[in-house]
Amino acid sequence: MKFAIALFAPPHAPASRRALRFAEACLAGGHEIARLFFYQDGVYSASANVVPPQDEPNISAEWSNFVRQHQLDGVVCIAAALRRGVLNQEEAQRYGRPSANLALDWELSGLGQLHEAAQMADRLVSFGGN
Repeated sequence: MKFAIALFAPPHAPASRRALRFAEACLAGGHEIARLFFYQDGVYSASANVVPPQDEPNISAEWSNFVRQHQLDGVVCIAAALRRGVLNQEEAQRYGRPSANLALDWELSGLGQLHEAAQMADRLVSFGGN
């Protein structure tokens, strides 16, 4: 089965860890992930600057490692990211910001990527939506 996964929750929320464990289980079970799409506060998981407390797991780093290790399509909603200060180099330059903080394994793109993922996948599973 082919899954698309949408994450709406920040990395410190339980939904982010559940989404990651679900994604890991999908691949371990022989399924495919068509795309990971991070939206709303989920975009914080794609920031290279998240520093959790020492007694908590670094879910942002785990997401980046997961995307890199499995060569997945990791997409971050550009509008949600800009609103929350998660920028790649191009957007940092465009808006005159001093630096980029989007982790290397992610790409900024529009909400249409979520729609396309839903069309490509057998199931769209979302985590952390209100």
